[in-house]
Order: sequence, then C-alpha cells, then structure tokens
Amino acid sequence: MKTLSLLFLCSICLMACSTATMEFSSPSGNIVTDVFTTNGGKLGYTISHKNNAVLDSSFISFDFKDAPSLAENLQIKSVKTVHEAETVWEQPWGEDRLVTDHFVGKTFTVTETVPPNRSFDLQFKLYDDGVGFRIHLKGEGEITILDEHTEFQLMADHEAWWIPGDWDIYEHLYKHTKISEIDAIKLQNHPNLAQTYIPENAVNTPVTMRTKEGLHLSFHEANLTNYAGMTLKVDNQSYLLTSELVGRADGAKVQRTLPFSTPWRTIQIAETAGELIESKLILNLNEPNKLGDVSWFKPMKYVGIWWEMHLGKNTWEKSSGRHGATTENAKAFIDFASANNIGGVLVEGWNTGWEHWIGFEDREGVFDFVTSYDDYDIQEVVRYGKEKGVDLIMHHETSAAPRTYEQQLDTAYAMMQSLDIHSVKTGYVGKIIPKGEYHHGQWMVNHYRKVLETAAKYQVAINAHEPIKDTGIRRTLPNAISREGLRGQEFNAWANDGGNPPNHLPTVAFTRMLSGPIDYTPGIFNIKLDPYKPDNQVNTTIAQQLALYVVIYSPIQMAADLIEFYEGQTGFQFIRDVAVDWEESHVLNGEVGEFVTMARKERAGKNWFVGSITNEQARSIDVNFAFLTAGKSYKARIYKDGKDAHWDDNPTSLAVEEMDITSNTKLTIDLAEGGGFAISLIMME
Repeated sequence: MKTLSLLFLCSICLMACSTATMEFSSPSGNIVTDVFTTNGGKLGYTISHKNNAVLDSSFISFDFKDAPSLAENLQIKSVKTVHEAETVWEQPWGEDRLVTDHFVGKTFTVTETVPPNRSFDLQFKLYDDGVGFRIHLKGEGEITILDEHTEFQLMADHEAWWIPGDWDIYEHLYKHTKISEIDAIKLQNHPNLAQTYIPENAVNTPVTMRTKEGLHLSFHEANLTNYAGMTLKVDNQSYLLTSELVGRADGAKVQRTLPFSTPWRTIQIAETAGELIESKLILNLNEPNKLGDVSWFKPMKYVGIWWEMHLGKNTWEKSSGRHGATTENAKAFIDFASANNIGGVLVEGWNTGWEHWIGFEDREGVFDFVTSYDDYDIQEVVRYGKEKGVDLIMHHETSAAPRTYEQQLDTAYAMMQSLDIHSVKTGYVGKIIPKGEYHHGQWMVNHYRKVLETAAKYQVAINAHEPIKDTGIRRTLPNAISREGLRGQEFNAWANDGGNPPNHLPTVAFTRMLSGPIDYTPGIFNIKLDPYKPDNQVNTTIAQQLALYVVIYSPIQMAADLIEFYEGQTGFQFIRDVAVDWEESHVLNGEVGEFVTMARKERAGKNWFVGSITNEQARSIDVNFAFLTAGKSYKARIYKDGKDAHWDDNPTSLAVEEMDITSNTKLTIDLAEGGGFAISLIMME
C-alpha cells in the first residue's frame, strides 16, 4: 500500500436534545449529507448533489427477535469527524493498478432515551463519487435480526435498470422501466432457472437509475461479511426503496454475536453513465489486502471443456458415452492454448458424481473432488500442460450441497496445491441443501467466505458461479478473482426465450459490472451454433464478441468456443493479443443499455486496447485517442463489423484494417445492430 498522507481525527460532541441535525460534505463539496433525528427520535438522513436533492428523508431501523425494535426514541450523543487526506493503494490485479481513496467521514454515536438504553454507531463516508454508511451495533451476547429497515427515499419516478430481488439467483434479464413500473412478482418461476425464489416486489443490487435531469445513481452494498445479502423492496407509489434482507425458512435474517458492523449501504452518484463504471467506491469501502503477496495467481486467458456440453456435443457425465473431460480432449485444448498465447485450460466433468448432480433431492455426498473418472488422468494432464506452458484450471461443482464441499475443502485444495494448480471454478447449481437456506442468505455468505479463506491457505484463487454478489471483497481477499452472478453466455445455447438480447451486455456494463469482475465467457465465433443448436444463436456479431474482452472486465477471460471454430479466423488474432490485467481503464463514452466504449492499458506494458459494443441499434461511435501517450505512434489494428453485418442476419461479417494512430487521432467507427469493434494499439519504438 502507498499512503500519501496521514489520517487526522477530531471529535465534536453534541448536547443531548430531542432533535439534532448534522450536515457535512464530500471532499469537493458536491455531495452533501444531513443526518438527523426527528422529535419522535427516528434516525434519518438526506443526500444532495450540487444543491439538488438525491434522497429525501430516509430512515434507518431494526426489528429483533426477543428484543424491542431499534426505531424510535433515538438521540445523537456525539459525532466524530474523520478527515482523510488523499491516499492511494495498489491492486495486485485489476481494472486500474492504483486506486485513490479520498473521503470525509463521520461516526454518529446514537443512544435510546428510554430503556433498554441501547447504543450504536452510524458511520458515514462521503466520497466525490458517492456515499457509504453502515451501523455498528454495540453490546454483548447473541442477537437475531428479523428485519433491517434502511430506506432510500427517491425524489421522483426515475428510470431504472433492474433484476428481481431473487434470493437464489441473479440470472435474470435486466428490465428497463420507471420505478413505478417495477413488478418483480411477475418474474417468479422462470423456466430456464435451476433455482429461483422471489418473495416480494424487490430488486437485487446493484440497481442503476437515471433521473430526468440526467444524474446517474447506483444502489448496492460493500463488504458483505457474516450478514444476509440485501435486496431493495420497492414502493411503486412513493418511490421508496427499503432494504429487505435475504432470510431463511424460520424467518430470521441475521444471527450474530455483538458487537458487529453491518455491510456498507452504498449510493454511487455520477453525472455520466461512464463515471459509474470508473467509480471505486465499493472497493474503497472494503478492508485492505489481508493475503499479502498473491503473485501465485496469474491473470490469464483460458479455453476449456465447457461450451461443448452446453451445445450438447459432449456431456459432463461419463455414462453418456460422449464424455467431454477425457485426457485426450484436455491435451487437445492444451495444444491449442500453447500455440495461441492462452495461459489456462478449464476442464469440467473430470470428477465422479455427474450422473446424479441435478434434479435430485439427495445430492449430499454426490461429488468427489479428488477422484477422476477413469478416462481422465489428471496427473498426466497437469504434466502435459506444464510441459507446454499451460496451467490447468480446476472445476468444483457442488450441486448446491455446500456441506459436502466443506467436508472436502482441505483435501481438495491440498491436492490442487500438490499439483501446482492455483485456480478453481466453483459452482452451486440448484436449490441449497439444507432446505430453507438460500444462495444469498447469511449461511451461504459465510460458506462462500469460508471457501475463499480456505483456498487462500493453499494458494488457490476462486472463480465462483451461482455466487453471492460481489461487494468488493476482492480488495481484502484478492484470491476472489471473478464470479458469474448474471445471465451468462450459456443461456444463448439453450434458453427457450431466444437467449440474451443485444441490449443485455450494454446494460450489464452499467449494472452488474459495477460490483466487480465477471466471468462472462466471450469469444463465440460460431454465432449460429451450427450444427448443434439450430433453434438458438448468440445475439451479437463477432466484432462484439471481440470487444467484450475489453468492455466486460475480468482478470480471467475465456475464449469459450470450440477450438475448431477459431481455425483460420482473422478475428482470433485479437484474442491472442489482448491483455487481461490493466494499468488503467477509461470509459470513452456510453449510455446504459445502449452502448459503451472502453479503453484499457495493459499492466507492465505500453499497449492499449479499445472495445465498443451496442444494443439492437446501429450507430456511429466517435473515438478520441487522447488517452494515448503524447508524442508516440501506435500501430492500430481495428476489428469492426462488415458493411453487411447484423447480429441476426449476418453476424460473422468482420472487417479488419490497420493504420498508425497518435494521441491526436480521432476516428468515427460504424457499429452494426448488436455489433461492436475492438482495437489493439501497439506502441511503435
């Protein structure tokens, strides 16, 4: 960590009274928060941006089991002000190597004026890109939270991009409606989801909004630790959002030993959509790296035995006679990776148990995470990969039976360590066993954290699928390298609703991606999925598939198609060239759900890469290359939609051109419907 200046503390004490108010602002003064108590002792806050109200009076309270609610008769007793001068910390991997942390913070000590006279702290941090706050509950003993009522009182009927507040999965398509039109209940029981539970009209976070004045807002949480995930219940008439924690069958939401802090509740505030992506608020509200040196994990591109199962060419289970995870097949992928600057190979279906992994109630004890099928020699695959300079990526599907996984964690990770394997893709398909727990509840939040912490002891990095949402914990535990947590590429292979529409990823960039890295598995070149899936296709052009390596961030990026479909393809050169770890990243332009253009500079290098994607609308994108080093020339290779390209009619039409570019260059590039472009910029000496 690099600290550029010191932390200064001062305290301000308030006289006891029935009402109190305290106004303070972010470092620039643009964001102002007012914390107050009413005459009845309710604790609330407001937020404004450049003298325009963002949130009206919003209140915070808790309901407990076997204890009075913490809602009224509250009094602000003292305030501690924390002025932190600008600090900069370094990510071991990420979108930007250096992250600036600059906030003004206040801690409000609040007490009850009536028995039992409990006390707690309300902690605020104001940044120039948003606000974070949390409650620190004091005392001792066990406590059960039945409900946390944290309010966000919107000022108007904003546009919103949202998915329903599903307690079990995030794999819904984003909806674009007014707040008044949000109806999560109608999205219950989606036929393409292996697990889903939507108990009320709520949305999952991050949820992104735009006011009629053009201000962009995103509501989420940071540092979700030993607590239930938060959804936001929606009042369609008053435009009030209220926290609704993911619960369990007995009605409890959180069980903790006092004292403890809740996760940070976050509001990112931006004048442009691109500024939301560039915000580091979520990361800054997490604790610093606790693992130290994690150089044993290398950001990489990878290929693997995965897409062929979704296409139906091969299967995970051996008994089908079309087993994908064979030694021979794995070696073919290793050969391809070695020849094409690709660092890893993922192998799914390698271990016993796949004959009984989904659609059964008795899934406990099904998977063995150290025993291979007899047609897959893991030691030989690892040896062959090392000989070729390619790492094996392990795969652990749990079939949503986390207790079985926990029983084998140390054994499985010790085997990985002995084989010099440093990353694993985990999966949790299906309804959680034991019944009554949900993927996003406290019990599973703790399981996902246990997996991360155990993996770190064995120098293993985690790419979690069917995960808990990212809340920036990758800063504290940087072996949390990526996760799914959205409707991914595989839906294009088999969903009966036509797959992911062209507006999906231009929406994801401004919603789900605000929380952290995404293992989306781009790079499909056989767009029509011939001959395997005649009724499905990927609803983008090849140029957009290339652009996703820059637009959708992850330190691991899959070239997901069958390797035979890359042979002889001009566009595959971009996948060979593109980096996955970045020195700096910039959003050049974009609007939520419409289009986005990203530029990223490779870490420990001089080259840049640019990617741009659009929705169903064809458009012309202006690119200003002022981000390049002045006085230097770059050899640009531009991969763009051909003149006749279209995501449905002609998705494989690709044009490639080369030119010299400097920081003074400006270009206009045409994007087809569902299209994009990708540019590699190689500095010339």
